[in-house]
Amino acid sequence: TEIQEKAIPLMLAGHDMIAKAPTGTGKTVAFGIPILSKVDPASLKPQAVILSPTRELAQQIAQDLQNLAQFLPAIKIVCVYGGAGMDKQQRQLKQGCQIVVATPGRLMDHYRHHAIDVSDVKTVVLDEADEMLNMGFVEDVEEIMSHTGEDRRVLLFSATMPERIVRLSEAYMRDTEMLRIESQHLAGDLTNQI
Repeated sequence: TEIQEKAIPLMLAGHDMIAKAPTGTGKTVAFGIPILSKVDPASLKPQAVILSPTRELAQQIAQDLQNLAQFLPAIKIVCVYGGAGMDKQQRQLKQGCQIVVATPGRLMDHYRHHAIDVSDVKTVVLDEADEMLNMGFVEDVEEIMSHTGEDRRVLLFSATMPERIVRLSEAYMRDTEMLRIESQHLAGDLTNQI
């Protein structure tokens, strides 16, 4: 898709990125392929964090990444979100992983319980960033960002570009590329939309 064609080379080149793109344009593959190609499978410390506003989206992203990584057995992906037991998620985090997909509030819960160390994170993705801010996650997002290393890359995907996102990007991003993807009719002729 257009977002994949434009975003993948920028990410592989190491740029921070703001992508204004509607839902359903293929963003998960756009950030998933470069993340999977850059993680070190020998290390079981989180190297990429993907933040999502909802449990359902976090689960979908994690499943899409698992599908992309099906031939990379050493890469572990853990999904953490509210509304599920902390104990199982903590065990998964303690066993080690390279990629964490999370809702911001639950990731902060695990951080406060010392179940996750984000200091080695090289890539932070904010998916549906506008929704995350609308749902009141800005403080959690900022705190998570403050605990990651200085050399991390930040990728921000959002359908709209409110002022708070611009301020967030100015505070945490550098060498930033801006992409704008217009809405496309991706639904096939056989899709019955209700």
